[in-house]
Amino acid sequence: MITADIERLLRDTIGMNADSVSGSVIQFALKQRMAATQIAEPAAYWRLVTESRHELQELINAVVIPETWFFRDREAFAAMVRHVRANRRPGQPIRILSLPCSTGEEPYSAAMAMFDAGFSRLDFRVEGIDVSTRNIAEAERAVFGRNSFRGEDLAFRGRFCEAVPGGYRPIAAVREQVTFRAANLFDVAVPVAPESYDIVFCRNLLIYFDRTRQERALGRLRQLLAPGGMLLVGPAESSLPTLCGFVSARMPMAFAFLKQSAETVLRPEAVPPPRAKLPPRRSAPAVTRPIQRRRDIAPHLDAATDPAKTSLAAIERAANAGQLNEAKAAAGQHIDRFGPTADVYYLLGLAHDAAGEPALAIENYRKTLYLAPDHRETLAHLALLLQRQGDVTSAKMMNNRLARIEKRSRAP
Repeated sequence: MITADIERLLRDTIGMNADSVSGSVIQFALKQRMAATQIAEPAAYWRLVTESRHELQELINAVVIPETWFFRDREAFAAMVRHVRANRRPGQPIRILSLPCSTGEEPYSAAMAMFDAGFSRLDFRVEGIDVSTRNIAEAERAVFGRNSFRGEDLAFRGRFCEAVPGGYRPIAAVREQVTFRAANLFDVAVPVAPESYDIVFCRNLLIYFDRTRQERALGRLRQLLAPGGMLLVGPAESSLPTLCGFVSARMPMAFAFLKQSAETVLRPEAVPPPRAKLPPRRSAPAVTRPIQRRRDIAPHLDAATDPAKTSLAAIERAANAGQLNEAKAAAGQHIDRFGPTADVYYLLGLAHDAAGEPALAIENYRKTLYLAPDHRETLAHLALLLQRQGDVTSAKMMNNRLARIEKRSRAP
């Protein structure tokens, strides 16, 4: 079967484990490329894709499905800012890597967060790397539609984006801080000096690798990070870094880990400096009405006066440290003591997701939505998990539901 051959080719080329994605994703990509090349015979397409580097790249572009938006998981960007403030290397600009960078929203978000934290354009650089040349082209084009702007707090768009035909574009000051290139994490020819980066975002990539390649990937990421540098991963990957020489940064819900080093210092957050001044924008800022957050995803903030929040904070800390069994046990005890809530089921879903237990993760995500139908984080995680399980129809329903919620939140 050519599908099995294609699966092996993708595994050998970009490390993709076919078991981590639905068979329909690869089959659909194969169907797309056979139609685009006007080849009807599978054997003929196999000859083409194994002989043509261009066609192999087009197949990779077809199978890599971008799913990202600006400031996805804001806790990760807050962790980045806190870390670089406390651990900046004297005389050296801060280097930030987004890999995979998808269509660019993550690296542009990193640049915006750094400007908001008071850093100047000379203080940092952001790089984006992705195996998909199509994604890189979209990132460099930098025109983003409404699907790239999700969540309640879109004030950054008024500060850092300008309206253009087709959507919004980050202003020049932001775009100039970010560079992009197509490359493969496993490609030994990637021209990157060792220990170059202070921050590496590598979120929702490791889940597509088998265990051997996960270890190789984490080894490569260690090589890229400066001593004490920070690695940010996705929630479903939070159990992996501690197995490969990283330690938890202990920043709840950021899924942040540090390359072990005696020089690593985590000091309390200092008073933020004033925002850096950016070049004047050509268009007027968008008017954003103040919105009160519906739920607090960081219950540790006032946990001292609330036993239930203290318990939730303990679950977060265990999950963030990769102690998944402890997190699941603590969640069960929380439910017994305080009763079922959306917050505890969401954390329990994340723990099962990270432990590679998709059925239990889906069950707990659905319980969260039963109690809190508009829980955006759960909808996003459940859609991704259903997609990986091959339930494309249900994943689409979750994404459509999320889009409707966000549209309502933006309505005047």
